[in-house]
Amino acid sequence: MTHTGAGPAADRLVHVLLPGGVDDPTAPSGGNRYDLRVCRDLPATGWRVRRSALPGDWPRPGPEDGKGLARRLAALPDGAVVLCDGLVACGVPEIVVPEAARLRLAVLVHLPLGDETGLDAGTAADLDARERRTLRAASAVVATSEGAARRLVAHHGLAAERVHVARPGTDPAPLAPGTDGCGALLCVASLTPRKGQHRLIDALAGVADASWSCTFVGGPGRDRTYPDQLRSRVAAFGLDDRIVFTGPLAGPELAARYAAADLLVLPSYAETYGMVVTEALARGIPVLATAVDGVPEALGRAPDGSLPGLLVPSAPPAALAGALRDWLDGPQLRDRLRRSARDRRAMLEEWEMTSHSLAGALERLRHVPRSAR
Repeated sequence: MTHTGAGPAADRLVHVLLPGGVDDPTAPSGGNRYDLRVCRDLPATGWRVRRSALPGDWPRPGPEDGKGLARRLAALPDGAVVLCDGLVACGVPEIVVPEAARLRLAVLVHLPLGDETGLDAGTAADLDARERRTLRAASAVVATSEGAARRLVAHHGLAAERVHVARPGTDPAPLAPGTDGCGALLCVASLTPRKGQHRLIDALAGVADASWSCTFVGGPGRDRTYPDQLRSRVAAFGLDDRIVFTGPLAGPELAARYAAADLLVLPSYAETYGMVVTEALARGIPVLATAVDGVPEALGRAPDGSLPGLLVPSAPPAALAGALRDWLDGPQLRDRLRRSARDRRAMLEEWEMTSHSLAGALERLRHVPRSAR
């Protein structure tokens, strides 16, 4: 199909294609919050945003939802600048790749499709191959951390100059008073196997002799049985009176949970960045996390080079329990990490930097000669 009317540079208009339910308050996620925030902030950089949320079980939609995406892309004029969430784009190259030849398409990758925990080997390999076809056809790829960008370049054989980084920002927040002790632990993440809450529960059982409580904030992910598995695990360890599941929270309710926390714990198996890490640091809360993917980048270092938290390897499982024990039994360690977290707080990038980074990528995309893509 041939279109006209794109105009000179299309007046800095970007068509943003997002998964349906992106603004569902019962299913918040870092990716959804990132998408909504950049849609809100991009106009301040001179870009007009035309947002579309596409229903479907992405990245593997049903036939009708796939046709909906095909119709949406086909309706765009030649040369239009399009920013598509990778959850929508990367699983359906048969739809996206033919249109990518005439559009200025950027794909925003929050998490490589094959990295989702719980996929069988065949499904993971298929999604990985689909993602590779899509990203190689796109005019640009946007990653949410430097580490994620390097991995996409190496893993999918992408040209480095086509892969851009727009790290999630952080909103300024008041210092968290926490408690008089050290045992108020907080885990903020969707209840999904990739986030690893089950191994945090196991680790907590290993330090049951210490004084602590742990609050899990987050709603269910795609695996609707996982939250019940977590609650059964808690009951089996006899920790019902020390572990609380709040469901998804936002706004003042989430802020109150941060304010009451002494330590944020993120036991993920895969995490391209880890927005909750910087959200905790914005409040001066130290972080205990698995050293996967972009998490060390999010944690960063204080001006004196110290870590504002503890990073543990994803395996063996005992590493998480050992780090919890170090925190709970080490007053000097806690004081050092708190000072480092408060110093790191002043260095965090705000969301304005995210929108400017993304706007820069879109501006370069806008000027790419179509013959060079």
